[in-house]
Amino acid sequence: MIKCKQATQMLSEKLDRPLSAKEKINLAMHTAICTPCRQFGKQMETIRGLSRSYTKTKEADEK
Repeated sequence: MIKCKQATQMLSEKLDRPLSAKEKINLAMHTAICTPCRQFGKQMETIRGLSRSYTKTKEADEK
């Protein structure tokens, strides 16, 4: 079983690269029982979406 530090690192890396099957399984098992890490993953996805939205809006305003 992975620890929270490893899980949060994987949650961050998951946004930039595909995780291996082993990483996906370990992360899924950890987040199934760890509410703080599950919440961290949701927050990372929200921040990523907001950043993309901001970038698209900014690009559209500059045209």
